[in-house]
Amino acid sequence: MISFKVTGSFNNLEKFLRNATKIDVLGIMDACGREGVAALARATPVETGMAAYSWDYTVSASGGVYTIAWLNGNVENGFQVVLALQYGHGTGTGGYVQGRDFINPAIRPVFDKIADRVWRAVTSA
Repeated sequence: MISFKVTGSFNNLEKFLRNATKIDVLGIMDACGREGVAALARATPVETGMAAYSWDYTVSASGGVYTIAWLNGNVENGFQVVLALQYGHGTGTGGYVQGRDFINPAIRPVFDKIADRVWRAVTSA
């Protein structure tokens, strides 16, 4: 026979769990979404400025999963300009323009901020 005897209480755990449910993850994600738009706009190569000014974001939550999507609405001839800048593209004369990775370096600090802000919110609950 195995038996356990527990003394004390779960008050601290219960308090932590109650506070954890009050964390405003969507608020954190929304603020970071705005920061991401600014970072992407600063990093986007500028010819006309249209691609840099066309960044936006959405924040959503479903089943405990939170998502930020950064979007760019600058489309020419059915193709997103930022994808051509990021990955490269063919020219109308048979040439190729090499892409330049500007999205990942621009958005990496925002990812780090999200992780840091959510972690601080959870651990301070």
